Amino acid sequence: MNYPQEAIEKLSLYIESSDTAAFNWLIQHNFKELTMLRDGVSGDVKSLQWLIQNKHYILAAFINAVWEDPKAFDILFQKRAFHWAAAANIINGDEKAIMFLKNAKLYHYADMAFKMQAKIRREGDEGMNIFKMGSPYK
Repeated sequence: MNYPQEAIEKLSLYIESSDTAAFNWLIQHNFKELTMLRDGVSGDVKSLQWLIQNKHYILAAFINAVWEDPKAFDILFQKRAFHWAAAANIINGDEKAIMFLKNAKLYHYADMAFKMQAKIRREGDEGMNIFKMGSPYK
């Protein structure tokens, strides 16, 4: 799913600063699944489980792709969720992915990826790896 720009911008704000107003906006506009990404990429198993149980497979695959799971990237490509794959690649340091999103006029996904990358770096990569949690895509 290609989410509206405003939804991704609110997600970025929520990721960056735990902004309650952004979180509430996402909930009120029926984007609860996006709120799960903030903690899901930090290793919160319940967020990943919620996404899977509620059939948000692309977002669950995105979380695993952030941790460089090749099967997760396969799912994103099969589902034609190239913007989510590019966002994961940005987090993993791929500069070409930035250009892909920019050319597709989806820079808000790149901005979200940079915010998520900064959050992960603040937390430290150690111990927050989805691989250690028994990823369903492995």
